[in-house]
Amino acid sequence: MSALHDILDRSYDAFLFDMDGTLLNSIAVVERVWSVWARRHGFEPEVFLKTIHGIRASDVIRGLGLPGVDPAHEADLLLAEEMEDVSGIVEIPGAVRFLDAIADGRWAIVTSAPIELARRRMAAAGIPMPKVIVSGGEVKSGKPSPEGYLLGASRLGVDPSRCLVFEDAVAGILAGEAAGADVAVITETHTTPFETPHFSIANYQAWQPRQTAEGRLTLASV
Repeated sequence: MSALHDILDRSYDAFLFDMDGTLLNSIAVVERVWSVWARRHGFEPEVFLKTIHGIRASDVIRGLGLPGVDPAHEADLLLAEEMEDVSGIVEIPGAVRFLDAIADGRWAIVTSAPIELARRRMAAAGIPMPKVIVSGGEVKSGKPSPEGYLLGASRLGVDPSRCLVFEDAVAGILAGEAAGADVAVITETHTTPFETPHFSIANYQAWQPRQTAEGRLTLASV
């Protein structure tokens, strides 16, 4: 696990980004859609919503072990609702500027969301589409499994241990760690702060990616 000075002193082959809560803020949508679902199944939304961030919908529902409830079917219903609701989705401050400064092929998105939902939310927030995006539907095991980040690094042709992962949720942080990458935590959407040994920043406004003479990436203050 990297301390602050370690990350700022290092260079990376690529940056790998989670989407929700890391590049864009979709909390308003998630809370609207999942609160209705939670109440329907007898859960208190205020408590339940804290347990779902960064995890595939089907995995969240499967983990509840509800009798007579098909996780895949319920996830499809939630997806349909979330596809229709993009109101209030915005970029994490500075995210678009930050991504625009990274060379093509040097960054990827690794999200738990299905690809169609990811594309819709990114468009709503004005987030550019990278050459490589790994969605929750492309991996056998979702976060906290490292599978998504390992696949993202592979598609970029880089070693995951030479990547910096940007995350906001515990499940994603664990996935980045397990992939062997360094991790930077984005705290913009954290209503309940949690302890992390990782380098943490609120958003991207005070930060800039820079490219070394060898073509590697570094993280620097503006």
